[in-house]
Amino acid sequence: MSGSPKYSSVRVAAAYAQQEAAERLRREEQRRARERERAAERARLAAARRERARAEAARRRVEVARKEAELAARRTAEQGARVARTQAEQTQADERGLAEVRELIAEAQRSGARTDIGSLERQLAGLRERAARGERLRDAVEELRGRVVSLRGTAPGDRTDDRAAVLAGLERRLSATGPDGAALDADGHRSCTDLLDRLRAATGPGLEVRFEALIGTVEHALARHAATVTEAVRAAEEQDHAEAERQSRAEQERAAAEAAERERAEALEAALAEAAERLDVVRPAAESVVGTAAGLGDPGLADEIGGALRAVTEALTARSAAEALTAVTELEGRLPDAEARLDELELAYDRRRDLVAALRDAMTDEGFAFEGGEDEDGSFRLRFVRPTGATYETTVASESDGTPLLVYHVQGEPDVTLSAPQDEPVCDTTEALLERVHEALGDDGFVPGEITWDGKPPGRRAEPLPRETSWRWTKP
Repeated sequence: MSGSPKYSSVRVAAAYAQQEAAERLRREEQRRARERERAAERARLAAARRERARAEAARRRVEVARKEAELAARRTAEQGARVARTQAEQTQADERGLAEVRELIAEAQRSGARTDIGSLERQLAGLRERAARGERLRDAVEELRGRVVSLRGTAPGDRTDDRAAVLAGLERRLSATGPDGAALDADGHRSCTDLLDRLRAATGPGLEVRFEALIGTVEHALARHAATVTEAVRAAEEQDHAEAERQSRAEQERAAAEAAERERAEALEAALAEAAERLDVVRPAAESVVGTAAGLGDPGLADEIGGALRAVTEALTARSAAEALTAVTELEGRLPDAEARLDELELAYDRRRDLVAALRDAMTDEGFAFEGGEDEDGSFRLRFVRPTGATYETTVASESDGTPLLVYHVQGEPDVTLSAPQDEPVCDTTEALLERVHEALGDDGFVPGEITWDGKPPGRRAEPLPRETSWRWTKP
Protein backbone atom coordinates (compact mmCIF):
# COMPACT_ATOMS: atom_id res chain seq x y z
CA MET A 1 0.00 0.00 0.00
CA SER A 2 1.46 3.31 -0.99
CA GLY A 3 1.57 6.24 1.38
CA SER A 4 -1.21 8.07 -0.50
CA PRO A 5 -4.72 8.46 1.00
CA LYS A 6 -7.06 5.51 0.81
CA TYR A 7 -10.65 6.07 -0.29
CA SER A 8 -13.85 4.17 0.10
CA SER A 9 -17.34 5.31 -0.92
CA VAL A 10 -20.09 4.24 1.42
CA ARG A 11 -23.66 3.47 0.51
CA VAL A 12 -26.43 2.90 3.00
CA ALA A 13 -28.25 -0.33 3.56
CA ALA A 14 -31.96 -0.72 2.79
CA ALA A 15 -33.08 -0.35 6.41
CA TYR A 16 -31.08 2.85 6.88
CA ALA A 17 -32.36 4.13 3.54
CA GLN A 18 -35.92 3.51 4.66
CA GLN A 19 -35.34 5.42 7.87
CA GLU A 20 -33.78 8.24 5.92
CA ALA A 21 -36.69 8.29 3.45
CA ALA A 22 -39.15 8.51 6.33
CA GLU A 23 -37.12 11.38 7.82
CA ARG A 24 -37.07 13.09 4.43
CA LEU A 25 -40.86 12.87 4.19
CA ARG A 26 -41.22 14.23 7.73
CA ARG A 27 -38.98 17.17 6.92
CA GLU A 28 -40.84 17.81 3.68
CA GLU A 29 -44.12 18.01 5.56
CA GLN A 30 -42.52 20.36 8.05
CA ARG A 31 -41.34 22.58 5.22
CA ARG A 32 -44.80 22.64 3.72
CA ALA A 33 -46.31 23.47 7.11
CA ARG A 34 -43.82 26.32 7.59
CA GLU A 35 -44.57 27.66 4.11
CA ARG A 36 -48.30 27.47 4.81
CA GLU A 37 -47.76 29.38 8.04
CA ARG A 38 -45.71 32.01 6.24
CA ALA A 39 -48.33 32.27 3.50
CA ALA A 40 -51.08 32.65 6.10
CA GLU A 41 -49.10 35.32 7.91
CA ARG A 42 -48.48 37.17 4.64
CA ALA A 43 -52.20 36.97 3.86
CA ARG A 44 -53.08 38.26 7.34
CA LEU A 45 -50.68 41.17 6.98
CA ALA A 46 -51.97 41.93 3.49
CA ALA A 47 -55.56 41.97 4.78
CA ALA A 48 -54.51 44.30 7.58
CA ARG A 49 -52.78 46.58 5.08
CA ARG A 50 -55.88 46.64 2.89
CA GLU A 51 -58.04 47.48 5.88
CA ARG A 52 -55.69 50.28 6.88
CA ALA A 53 -55.68 51.53 3.29
CA ARG A 54 -59.49 51.55 3.19
CA ALA A 55 -59.66 53.41 6.48
CA GLU A 56 -57.04 55.88 5.31
CA ALA A 57 -58.88 56.40 2.01
CA ALA A 58 -62.12 57.04 3.89
CA ARG A 59 -60.36 59.46 6.22
CA ARG A 60 -58.80 61.20 3.24
CA ARG A 61 -62.17 61.51 1.52
CA VAL A 62 -63.66 63.05 4.65
CA GLU A 63 -60.71 65.41 4.94
CA VAL A 64 -60.95 66.41 1.28
CA ALA A 65 -64.70 66.96 1.60
CA ARG A 66 -64.15 69.05 4.72
CA LYS A 67 -61.54 71.21 3.03
CA GLU A 68 -63.68 71.60 -0.08
CA ALA A 69 -66.62 72.61 2.11
CA GLU A 70 -64.43 75.11 3.96
CA LEU A 71 -63.13 76.49 0.68
CA ALA A 72 -66.64 76.74 -0.76
CA ALA A 73 -67.89 78.41 2.41
CA ARG A 74 -65.01 80.88 2.29
CA ARG A 75 -65.66 81.63 -1.37
CA THR A 76 -69.37 82.08 -0.64
CA ALA A 77 -68.59 84.35 2.28
CA GLU A 78 -66.15 86.41 0.23
CA GLN A 79 -68.59 86.65 -2.64
CA GLY A 80 -71.38 87.58 -0.23
CA ALA A 81 -69.16 90.24 1.32
CA ARG A 82 -68.36 91.66 -2.12
CA VAL A 83 -72.04 91.67 -3.09
CA ALA A 84 -73.01 93.26 0.21
CA ARG A 85 -70.30 95.89 -0.14
CA THR A 86 -71.36 96.66 -3.69
CA GLN A 87 -75.02 96.81 -2.69
CA ALA A 88 -74.18 99.08 0.22
CA GLU A 89 -72.22 101.41 -2.02
CA GLN A 90 -75.01 101.41 -4.61
CA THR A 91 -77.61 101.98 -1.90
CA GLN A 92 -75.63 104.93 -0.57
CA ALA A 93 -75.30 106.33 -4.09
CA ASP A 94 -79.04 105.85 -4.68
CA GLU A 95 -79.85 107.51 -1.34
CA ARG A 96 -77.65 110.48 -2.21
CA GLY A 97 -79.29 110.72 -5.61
CA LEU A 98 -82.80 110.56 -4.10
CA ALA A 99 -81.87 113.25 -1.58
CA GLU A 100 -80.69 115.50 -4.41
CA VAL A 101 -83.90 114.83 -6.37
CA ARG A 102 -85.92 115.72 -3.28
CA GLU A 103 -84.04 119.03 -3.03
CA LEU A 104 -84.59 119.67 -6.74
CA ILE A 105 -88.34 119.02 -6.36
CA ALA A 106 -88.41 121.43 -3.42
CA GLU A 107 -86.59 124.05 -5.51
CA ALA A 108 -89.07 123.51 -8.32
CA GLN A 109 -91.96 124.12 -5.92
CA ARG A 110 -90.33 127.27 -4.61
CA SER A 111 -89.69 128.53 -8.16
CA GLY A 112 -93.37 128.06 -9.06
CA ALA A 113 -92.80 125.55 -11.86
CA ARG A 114 -95.96 124.91 -13.89
CA THR A 115 -96.30 121.14 -13.53
CA ASP A 116 -97.81 118.45 -11.30
CA ILE A 117 -95.29 118.37 -8.46
CA GLY A 118 -97.40 115.71 -6.77
CA SER A 119 -96.69 113.12 -9.47
CA LEU A 120 -92.95 113.74 -9.09
CA GLU A 121 -93.20 113.32 -5.35
CA ARG A 122 -95.17 110.08 -5.77
CA GLN A 123 -92.51 108.78 -8.17
CA LEU A 124 -89.82 109.81 -5.69
CA ALA A 125 -91.66 107.99 -2.89
CA GLY A 126 -91.86 104.86 -5.06
CA LEU A 127 -88.15 104.97 -5.68
CA ARG A 128 -87.47 105.36 -1.98
CA GLU A 129 -89.61 102.29 -1.22
CA ARG A 130 -87.68 100.28 -3.83
CA ALA A 131 -84.39 101.45 -2.30
CA ALA A 132 -85.65 100.41 1.15
CA ARG A 133 -86.29 96.91 -0.24
CA GLY A 134 -82.68 96.75 -1.41
CA GLU A 135 -83.40 97.16 -5.13
CA ARG A 136 -80.79 98.83 -7.27
CA LEU A 137 -82.37 101.87 -8.87
CA ARG A 138 -79.61 102.45 -11.42
CA ASP A 139 -80.94 104.84 -14.12
CA ALA A 140 -84.36 105.46 -12.47
CA VAL A 141 -82.91 108.19 -10.23
CA GLU A 142 -81.22 109.91 -13.15
CA GLU A 143 -84.45 109.74 -15.18
CA LEU A 144 -86.41 111.41 -12.37
CA ARG A 145 -83.65 113.95 -11.90
CA GLY A 146 -83.86 114.84 -15.59
CA ARG A 147 -87.64 115.41 -15.34
CA VAL A 148 -87.22 117.66 -12.32
CA VAL A 149 -84.39 119.64 -13.88
CA SER A 150 -86.46 120.21 -17.02
CA LEU A 151 -89.01 122.09 -14.88
CA ARG A 152 -86.69 125.07 -14.60
CA GLY A 153 -87.64 126.22 -18.04
CA THR A 154 -91.30 126.48 -17.00
CA ALA A 155 -90.67 128.56 -13.85
CA PRO A 156 -91.84 132.27 -14.08
CA GLY A 157 -89.63 135.27 -13.33
CA ASP A 158 -85.97 135.66 -12.63
CA ARG A 159 -84.29 132.62 -11.07
CA THR A 160 -81.12 134.39 -10.00
CA ASP A 161 -81.69 133.46 -6.37
CA ASP A 162 -81.90 129.80 -7.26
CA ARG A 163 -78.64 129.62 -9.19
CA ALA A 164 -76.54 128.98 -6.07
CA ALA A 165 -78.85 126.15 -5.05
CA VAL A 166 -78.69 124.66 -8.54
CA LEU A 167 -74.90 124.89 -8.48
CA ALA A 168 -74.82 123.22 -5.06
CA GLY A 169 -77.01 120.41 -6.35
CA LEU A 170 -74.72 119.86 -9.34
CA GLU A 171 -71.67 119.84 -7.07
CA ARG A 172 -73.37 117.24 -4.90
CA ARG A 173 -73.93 115.14 -8.01
CA LEU A 174 -70.20 115.26 -8.69
CA SER A 175 -69.34 114.31 -5.15
CA ALA A 176 -71.91 111.49 -5.32
CA THR A 177 -69.52 109.55 -7.54
CA GLY A 178 -67.56 108.94 -4.36
CA PRO A 179 -63.86 109.16 -3.60
CA ASP A 180 -63.04 106.80 -6.45
CA GLY A 181 -64.60 109.04 -9.09
CA ALA A 182 -61.38 110.91 -9.83
CA ALA A 183 -59.39 107.67 -9.93
CA LEU A 184 -61.86 105.71 -12.08
CA ASP A 185 -62.57 108.52 -14.60
CA ALA A 186 -59.86 111.14 -14.23
CA ASP A 187 -60.63 112.97 -17.50
CA GLY A 188 -64.38 113.05 -16.81
CA HIS A 189 -63.86 114.24 -13.25
CA ARG A 190 -61.49 116.98 -14.42
CA SER A 191 -63.93 118.06 -17.14
CA CYS A 192 -66.84 118.21 -14.65
CA THR A 193 -64.74 120.20 -12.20
CA ASP A 194 -63.79 122.74 -14.91
CA LEU A 195 -67.42 123.11 -16.06
CA LEU A 196 -68.61 123.60 -12.46
CA ASP A 197 -65.97 126.31 -12.02
CA ARG A 198 -67.29 128.06 -15.13
CA LEU A 199 -70.89 127.64 -13.91
CA ARG A 200 -69.93 129.03 -10.52
CA ALA A 201 -68.48 132.10 -12.24
CA ALA A 202 -71.84 132.60 -14.02
CA THR A 203 -73.87 132.86 -10.80
CA GLY A 204 -73.26 136.62 -10.56
CA PRO A 205 -75.79 139.31 -11.52
CA GLY A 206 -76.60 139.68 -15.19
CA LEU A 207 -75.17 136.28 -16.17
CA GLU A 208 -78.44 134.38 -16.14
CA VAL A 209 -78.30 133.55 -19.85
CA ARG A 210 -74.77 132.24 -19.61
CA PHE A 211 -75.68 130.22 -16.49
CA GLU A 212 -78.67 128.65 -18.24
CA ALA A 213 -76.58 127.89 -21.31
CA LEU A 214 -73.93 126.04 -19.24
CA ILE A 215 -76.36 123.99 -17.16
CA GLY A 216 -77.13 121.51 -19.93
CA THR A 217 -73.44 121.00 -20.67
CA VAL A 218 -72.63 120.49 -17.00
CA GLU A 219 -75.51 118.06 -16.51
CA HIS A 220 -74.48 116.10 -19.59
CA ALA A 221 -70.87 115.91 -18.39
CA LEU A 222 -71.97 114.86 -14.90
CA ALA A 223 -74.27 112.18 -16.31
CA ARG A 224 -71.51 110.87 -18.56
CA HIS A 225 -69.02 110.93 -15.66
CA ALA A 226 -71.47 109.11 -13.36
CA ALA A 227 -72.11 106.46 -16.05
CA THR A 228 -68.37 106.03 -16.65
CA VAL A 229 -67.70 105.65 -12.92
CA THR A 230 -70.57 103.20 -12.57
CA GLU A 231 -69.25 101.14 -15.48
CA ALA A 232 -65.73 101.27 -14.06
CA VAL A 233 -67.03 100.11 -10.68
CA ARG A 234 -68.91 97.28 -12.38
CA ALA A 235 -65.77 96.33 -14.35
CA ALA A 236 -63.71 96.45 -11.16
CA GLU A 237 -66.25 94.20 -9.47
CA GLU A 238 -66.09 91.76 -12.35
CA GLN A 239 -62.31 91.89 -12.26
CA ASP A 240 -62.37 91.28 -8.50
CA HIS A 241 -64.72 88.38 -9.06
CA ALA A 242 -62.49 86.96 -11.81
CA GLU A 243 -59.44 87.38 -9.56
CA ALA A 244 -61.26 85.65 -6.73
CA GLU A 245 -62.15 82.79 -9.07
CA ARG A 246 -58.54 82.59 -10.25
CA GLN A 247 -57.31 82.49 -6.68
CA SER A 248 -59.91 79.85 -5.89
CA ARG A 249 -58.77 77.73 -8.81
CA ALA A 250 -55.15 78.24 -7.77
CA GLU A 251 -56.00 77.12 -4.25
CA GLN A 252 -57.80 74.07 -5.60
CA GLU A 253 -54.86 73.21 -7.86
CA ARG A 254 -52.42 73.72 -5.00
CA ALA A 255 -54.60 71.58 -2.72
CA ALA A 256 -54.80 68.90 -5.42
CA ALA A 257 -51.02 68.97 -5.89
CA GLU A 258 -50.48 68.72 -2.14
CA ALA A 259 -52.97 65.85 -1.96
CA ALA A 260 -51.22 64.06 -4.83
CA GLU A 261 -47.86 64.54 -3.12
CA ARG A 262 -49.29 63.21 0.15
CA GLU A 263 -50.71 60.22 -1.68
CA ARG A 264 -47.34 59.52 -3.30
CA ALA A 265 -45.61 59.78 0.08
CA GLU A 266 -48.24 57.57 1.70
CA ALA A 267 -47.95 55.03 -1.13
CA LEU A 268 -44.17 54.97 -0.66
CA GLU A 269 -44.52 54.44 3.09
CA ALA A 270 -47.14 51.74 2.54
CA ALA A 271 -44.92 49.89 0.06
CA LEU A 272 -41.90 50.13 2.37
CA ALA A 273 -44.04 48.90 5.28
CA GLU A 274 -45.27 45.98 3.17
CA ALA A 275 -41.73 44.99 2.20
CA ALA A 276 -40.58 45.27 5.84
CA GLU A 277 -43.51 43.17 7.09
CA ARG A 278 -42.93 40.48 4.49
CA LEU A 279 -39.23 40.47 5.33
CA ASP A 280 -40.05 39.96 9.00
CA VAL A 281 -42.05 36.87 8.04
CA VAL A 282 -39.17 35.15 6.21
CA ARG A 283 -36.15 36.63 7.99
CA PRO A 284 -35.86 33.99 10.77
CA ALA A 285 -36.01 31.11 8.29
CA ALA A 286 -33.61 32.82 5.88
CA GLU A 287 -31.09 33.60 8.61
CA SER A 288 -31.34 29.98 9.80
CA VAL A 289 -30.54 28.78 6.28
CA VAL A 290 -27.54 31.11 6.07
CA GLY A 291 -26.07 30.04 9.40
CA THR A 292 -26.74 26.33 9.03
CA ALA A 293 -25.62 26.06 5.39
CA ALA A 294 -22.29 27.65 6.22
CA GLY A 295 -21.79 25.21 9.10
CA LEU A 296 -22.67 22.23 6.91
CA GLY A 297 -20.15 23.10 4.25
CA ASP A 298 -22.34 24.76 1.59
CA PRO A 299 -21.09 28.36 1.42
CA GLY A 300 -22.80 28.80 -1.96
CA LEU A 301 -26.25 28.33 -0.43
CA ALA A 302 -25.33 30.60 2.47
CA ASP A 303 -24.13 33.31 0.07
CA GLU A 304 -27.23 32.97 -2.10
CA ILE A 305 -29.75 33.47 0.70
CA GLY A 306 -27.51 35.94 2.53
CA GLY A 307 -27.27 38.03 -0.64
CA ALA A 308 -31.05 37.94 -1.08
CA LEU A 309 -31.47 39.10 2.53
CA ARG A 310 -29.02 41.97 2.04
CA ALA A 311 -30.77 43.06 -1.16
CA VAL A 312 -34.01 43.58 0.79
CA THR A 313 -32.42 45.38 3.73
CA GLU A 314 -30.33 47.63 1.49
CA ALA A 315 -33.39 48.58 -0.57
CA LEU A 316 -35.31 49.37 2.62
CA THR A 317 -32.42 51.46 3.93
CA ALA A 318 -32.32 53.36 0.63
CA ARG A 319 -36.15 53.74 0.82
CA SER A 320 -36.51 52.24 -2.64
CA ALA A 321 -39.95 50.67 -2.37
CA ALA A 322 -40.03 49.03 -5.81
CA GLU A 323 -36.62 47.41 -5.32
CA ALA A 324 -37.51 46.31 -1.79
CA LEU A 325 -40.73 44.62 -2.94
CA THR A 326 -38.94 42.94 -5.83
CA ALA A 327 -36.14 41.73 -3.54
CA VAL A 328 -38.46 40.38 -0.84
CA THR A 329 -40.54 38.59 -3.49
CA GLU A 330 -37.36 36.97 -4.82
CA LEU A 331 -36.33 35.95 -1.29
CA GLU A 332 -39.75 34.44 -0.64
CA GLY A 333 -39.48 32.46 -3.87
CA ARG A 334 -35.99 31.17 -3.11
CA LEU A 335 -36.61 30.19 0.49
CA PRO A 336 -38.62 26.93 -0.01
CA ASP A 337 -35.99 25.48 -2.34
CA ALA A 338 -33.22 26.67 -0.02
CA GLU A 339 -34.89 24.95 2.94
CA ALA A 340 -35.20 21.76 0.90
CA ARG A 341 -31.50 21.93 0.05
CA LEU A 342 -30.73 22.61 3.70
CA ASP A 343 -32.71 19.55 4.76
CA GLU A 344 -30.64 17.44 2.37
CA LEU A 345 -27.49 18.95 3.85
CA GLU A 346 -28.69 18.07 7.34
CA LEU A 347 -29.64 14.55 6.27
CA ALA A 348 -26.19 14.12 4.76
CA TYR A 349 -24.65 15.53 7.94
CA ASP A 350 -26.67 13.11 10.08
CA ARG A 351 -25.59 10.29 7.75
CA ARG A 352 -21.93 11.21 8.20
CA ARG A 353 -22.38 11.58 11.96
CA ASP A 354 -23.95 8.13 12.19
CA LEU A 355 -21.14 6.80 10.05
CA VAL A 356 -18.61 8.43 12.38
CA ALA A 357 -20.19 6.75 15.39
CA ALA A 358 -20.26 3.38 13.62
CA LEU A 359 -16.66 3.79 12.42
CA ARG A 360 -15.42 4.70 15.89
CA ASP A 361 -17.10 1.63 17.38
CA ALA A 362 -15.74 -0.63 14.63
CA MET A 363 -12.20 0.76 14.94
CA THR A 364 -12.10 0.47 18.72
CA ASP A 365 -13.49 -3.07 18.45
CA GLU A 366 -10.44 -3.83 16.32
CA GLY A 367 -8.11 -2.58 19.04
CA PHE A 368 -7.63 1.01 17.88
CA ALA A 369 -7.45 3.75 20.44
CA PHE A 370 -9.63 6.76 19.59
CA GLU A 371 -7.72 10.00 20.18
CA GLY A 372 -10.38 12.52 19.26
CA GLY A 373 -11.67 14.36 16.24
CA GLU A 374 -13.28 17.52 15.02
CA ASP A 375 -16.04 18.73 12.73
CA GLU A 376 -14.69 20.86 9.89
CA ASP A 377 -17.47 22.47 7.82
CA GLY A 378 -19.59 19.33 7.94
CA SER A 379 -16.72 16.86 7.48
CA PHE A 380 -15.50 14.82 10.43
CA ARG A 381 -11.81 14.11 11.03
CA LEU A 382 -10.97 11.27 13.44
CA ARG A 383 -7.62 10.03 14.80
CA PHE A 384 -6.96 6.41 15.77
CA VAL A 385 -3.76 4.75 17.00
CA ARG A 386 -2.86 1.06 16.96
CA PRO A 387 -0.82 -0.42 19.81
CA THR A 388 2.08 -0.63 17.37
CA GLY A 389 2.07 3.16 17.16
CA ALA A 390 0.62 3.31 13.65
CA THR A 391 -1.84 6.19 13.20
CA TYR A 392 -4.98 6.20 11.13
CA GLU A 393 -6.36 9.66 10.44
CA THR A 394 -9.81 9.14 8.98
CA THR A 395 -11.99 11.80 7.34
CA VAL A 396 -15.70 11.21 6.87
CA ALA A 397 -16.77 13.51 4.04
CA SER A 398 -19.35 13.52 1.24
CA GLU A 399 -19.08 13.25 -2.49
CA SER A 400 -20.85 15.75 -4.75
CA ASP A 401 -24.04 13.67 -4.73
CA GLY A 402 -24.05 13.35 -0.93
CA THR A 403 -22.62 9.81 -0.84
CA PRO A 404 -20.47 9.36 2.29
CA LEU A 405 -16.76 9.02 1.60
CA LEU A 406 -14.10 7.58 3.91
CA VAL A 407 -10.57 8.91 3.47
CA TYR A 408 -7.68 7.27 5.41
CA HIS A 409 -4.19 8.64 5.99
CA VAL A 410 -2.09 5.83 7.46
CA GLN A 411 1.35 6.26 8.96
CA GLY A 412 3.59 3.78 10.73
CA GLU A 413 2.33 0.50 9.26
CA PRO A 414 5.15 -1.81 8.05
CA ASP A 415 3.25 -2.75 4.90
CA VAL A 416 2.68 0.86 3.89
CA THR A 417 5.42 1.87 1.46
CA LEU A 418 5.97 4.89 -0.65
CA SER A 419 6.00 2.84 -3.84
CA ALA A 420 5.11 -0.61 -5.08
CA PRO A 421 8.20 -2.02 -6.89
CA GLN A 422 7.46 -4.25 -9.88
CA ASP A 423 3.70 -3.88 -9.22
CA GLU A 424 4.13 -6.09 -6.17
CA PRO A 425 0.94 -6.24 -4.07
CA VAL A 426 1.39 -4.32 -0.88
CA CYS A 427 -0.82 -3.25 2.07
CA ASP A 428 -2.46 -6.63 2.20
CA THR A 429 -2.57 -6.66 5.99
CA THR A 430 -3.70 -3.01 6.36
CA GLU A 431 -6.27 -3.32 3.60
CA ALA A 432 -7.57 -6.54 5.09
CA LEU A 433 -7.84 -4.86 8.48
CA LEU A 434 -9.82 -1.94 7.04
CA GLU A 435 -12.00 -4.33 5.08
CA ARG A 436 -12.90 -6.07 8.33
CA VAL A 437 -13.66 -2.68 9.91
CA HIS A 438 -15.88 -1.92 6.91
CA GLU A 439 -17.62 -5.24 7.23
CA ALA A 440 -18.49 -4.33 10.81
CA LEU A 441 -20.06 -1.07 9.61
CA GLY A 442 -22.77 -3.10 7.94
CA ASP A 443 -24.27 -3.79 11.35
CA ASP A 444 -25.09 -0.06 11.54
CA GLY A 445 -26.55 0.21 8.05
CA PHE A 446 -23.47 1.27 6.09
CA VAL A 447 -21.90 -0.64 3.18
CA PRO A 448 -18.44 0.69 2.27
CA GLY A 449 -17.10 0.02 -1.20
CA GLU A 450 -13.66 -1.06 -2.31
CA ILE A 451 -10.70 0.66 -0.73
CA THR A 452 -8.66 2.39 -3.42
CA TRP A 453 -5.46 4.40 -3.52
CA ASP A 454 -3.04 5.68 -6.07
CA GLY A 455 -0.91 2.79 -7.35
CA LYS A 456 -3.20 0.01 -6.22
CA PRO A 457 -2.83 -3.00 -8.57
CA PRO A 458 -5.94 -3.22 -10.75
CA GLY A 459 -8.47 -5.94 -10.04
CA ARG A 460 -7.11 -6.85 -6.62
CA ARG A 461 -9.03 -6.54 -3.38
CA ALA A 462 -7.94 -7.94 -0.08
CA GLU A 463 -10.33 -10.21 1.71
CA PRO A 464 -11.15 -9.12 5.23
CA LEU A 465 -9.45 -11.08 7.93
CA PRO A 466 -11.69 -13.59 9.65
CA ARG A 467 -13.49 -12.30 12.67
CA GLU A 468 -11.85 -14.86 14.88
CA THR A 469 -8.36 -13.78 13.84
CA SER A 470 -6.26 -12.95 16.85
CA TRP A 471 -4.02 -9.96 16.60
CA ARG A 472 -0.67 -9.61 18.22
CA TRP A 473 1.27 -6.45 17.85
CA THR A 474 4.80 -5.74 18.83
CA LYS A 475 6.42 -2.44 18.55
CA PRO A 476 9.09 -2.30 15.84
